[in-house]
Amino acid sequence: MSVRNAVKSIQDIMRQDSGVDGDAQRISQLCWMFFLKIIDDQDQELELTKDDYRSPIPKKLQWRSWAADAEGITGDALLAFVNGELFPTLKELPTSTRPGDRRRVVKDVFEDAYNYMKSGQLMRQVVNKINEIDFNNLSERQHFGDIYEQILNDLQSAGNAGEYYTPRAVTAFMTDRIDPRPGELLLDPACGTGGFLTGAMRYMREKYVKRPEDEAAMQAALRAVEKKQLPHMLCVTNMLLHGVEDPSFVRHDNTLARPYISYSQSDRVDIVLTNPPFGGREEDGIESNFPAHFRTKETADLFLALIVRLLKTGGRAAVVLPDGSLFGEGVKTRLKEHLMEECNLHTIVRLPNSVFRPYASIGTNLLFFEKGTPTKDIWFWEHRVPEGQKAYSMTKSIRLDHLQDCIDWWGGAKRKGREEGPRAWKVTAEDVKARGYNLDIKNPHTVADDHGDPETLLADLDAAEAETVRLRDQLKAILAEALAR
Repeated sequence: MSVRNAVKSIQDIMRQDSGVDGDAQRISQLCWMFFLKIIDDQDQELELTKDDYRSPIPKKLQWRSWAADAEGITGDALLAFVNGELFPTLKELPTSTRPGDRRRVVKDVFEDAYNYMKSGQLMRQVVNKINEIDFNNLSERQHFGDIYEQILNDLQSAGNAGEYYTPRAVTAFMTDRIDPRPGELLLDPACGTGGFLTGAMRYMREKYVKRPEDEAAMQAALRAVEKKQLPHMLCVTNMLLHGVEDPSFVRHDNTLARPYISYSQSDRVDIVLTNPPFGGREEDGIESNFPAHFRTKETADLFLALIVRLLKTGGRAAVVLPDGSLFGEGVKTRLKEHLMEECNLHTIVRLPNSVFRPYASIGTNLLFFEKGTPTKDIWFWEHRVPEGQKAYSMTKSIRLDHLQDCIDWWGGAKRKGREEGPRAWKVTAEDVKARGYNLDIKNPHTVADDHGDPETLLADLDAAEAETVRLRDQLKAILAEALAR
């Protein structure tokens, strides 16, 4: 059976279980079971390649011990084992602070995980289907990786406002323009299910990773934080799926909960790639972690303030922000002034509303900046939906080749040779300051639609209204005549 069919069969089996209610629970259930199978497959490979390697999971609880035999425990016995031994033990797994302790990864994943299935027979069927996938087989793993991304997409229908999947084309474009290299500290402070992390690894492996030392340097320099349990679990599983041996760098925490001033030089990073949640508001008290002039409950604003602080001098960032962050006033104005004083905000790519459909239909922007020198000029690029297509959708989503014209215009690493054109324009920092730091600057090259001469339009409107009155009177006469008969 193909990987795709195996995953579809698993989802169909879960839908029969009375304990699994809705997409979020089904995906959470899928995730912890996939996690155990993936880490067990990875363990078996490491046991062959590393001397004295020990699995982070006690022998009795390893997937191979209780799940690999198709005729193994099932029914009530399986449920009793999962609920009474597996979960309690993994939730309380002893850990150490030494680097590479995979027990921390397992404990963090199971900390808030839950077994929703109530039928041990159906669980055995799911386990047997999962056993059909060999995660040490590179082609199967890559195929499953694509399917897993679709599973992550499915989560969005169960998500909350302000949380949605960043299309792979957008993460790939942002990563390509930032050009991360192995060893550079790369942070996603609101990593969700890990799209930017996997995109960065994919980019570096294709372009820069040539030796085992390069791979090790790349993995050692990754940093990520995710506030919510389910996306965190999905992200950790995603890292294992992409060949990361120790995904403990994905912390289950709220980046904004730590006081702003406590982030010191040792916390600084070379690169930030992120799509921080926006449209949501932080709980009471979080804003008090920030200086008074940056205090707000708007999540995206707090993240922007923190990103500027977290970048090293010379560090670079690519961040997704909504239109509201560009034209907003008050704290938003102070943030934009701070950003332009501390960083060179050199490029803003304006995206159409439909890029994030169906999860959101608001205008978004990709901000690219480098810390260390103030902004002098900001280049804007307007991305448009391909000709012949009204909008992006689930079936016709944005692709990386749709952004190739922007890549061609970009001008290399130093961004030299850029020219204004139908989709590109430049604004000076002085102009932005004069506008009260309103960055919602429309394309000056767009020709306004010609709606015609106003006097002619008014005359046409009067004629249309007179015709409407005539037809109404005619209809009344016909109805009156009919009623009189």
